[in-house]
Amino acid sequence: MNEQIEKLKQGIGNVLLGKEKTAELVMIGLLCRGHVLLEDVPGTGKTMLAKSIAKSINGKFKRIQFTPDVLPSDVTGIQFFNPKEQCFEMRPGPVMTNILLADEINRATPRTQSSLLEVMEEQQVTIEGETLPIDPPFIVLATQNPIESQGTFPLPEAQMDRFLMQIRVGYPTREQEKEMMQRYRKEEPIDALEQVFSLEDILDLQKQVKEVVISDAVEDYLLSIVRATRKSELTDTGVSPRGTLAFMRAVQAKAFTAGRTYVIPEDVKEMAPIVLAHRLVLSLEGEMSKTKPQVLEMLLDEIEVPVEAGAVRE
Repeated sequence: MNEQIEKLKQGIGNVLLGKEKTAELVMIGLLCRGHVLLEDVPGTGKTMLAKSIAKSINGKFKRIQFTPDVLPSDVTGIQFFNPKEQCFEMRPGPVMTNILLADEINRATPRTQSSLLEVMEEQQVTIEGETLPIDPPFIVLATQNPIESQGTFPLPEAQMDRFLMQIRVGYPTREQEKEMMQRYRKEEPIDALEQVFSLEDILDLQKQVKEVVISDAVEDYLLSIVRATRKSELTDTGVSPRGTLAFMRAVQAKAFTAGRTYVIPEDVKEMAPIVLAHRLVLSLEGEMSKTKPQVLEMLLDEIEVPVEAGAVRE
């Protein structure tokens, strides 16, 4: 399995140079049935990353380009009257897929944004009172541009809490960007991207991730971080119980992709900023002095990390 994970990272790395770590995080999200918010300026490869993941698992891919005039029915689907057949017919929306790219999600109105809440939480969609299940695996990869505020609607806390992690894609290095120019000069690397996993493989791996062991010491460490976010004077709202469960699944998936059957404290510490920071609501004092990731890093520094001997239990 580790070889397949590495092959996936390398394949996506050929398409998006320097994005192997981002690909691994998205894979972690897929393995623990979580959704990912990709945040960065336009042109950093967010859409290409989503397409690459879909092709690597042979999954169905749909994209919604959000704008203020997109309606909830454009996302979930509609029932319409067919005059020829003299009956109502169901037309499911683009959410009926495996990989859903919600491009520039913060350009949609709050009403349209909320149309994703049900499908992200319950993997089903309700259209005119009829509930349709989404075939697994299913993941929402949403993008937003952090530097543009005109014509945007910030995601509410309830929506942010449904994203397993928030990732900044980032610019490539000078050397990576030069290599990118050379590779794309005559060909499109995504055309050569091979399937690494089948959808059945992903479903099987999702079950295996749940079997990864978390010792009492590591579990207590994880809980200490969560509870510290609720007690800090720099936060008005800390991590929710939903966030606690998401954090647990993320560290299990992190250990699994590293080839281990147990979680170590470093898994918890590495995943904490990515999984927890976007769930915080800072107090006035916190907003004036620090960013959300900085607050979380400060809390991590204050919490004692369990020693290896007490943290691992095979």
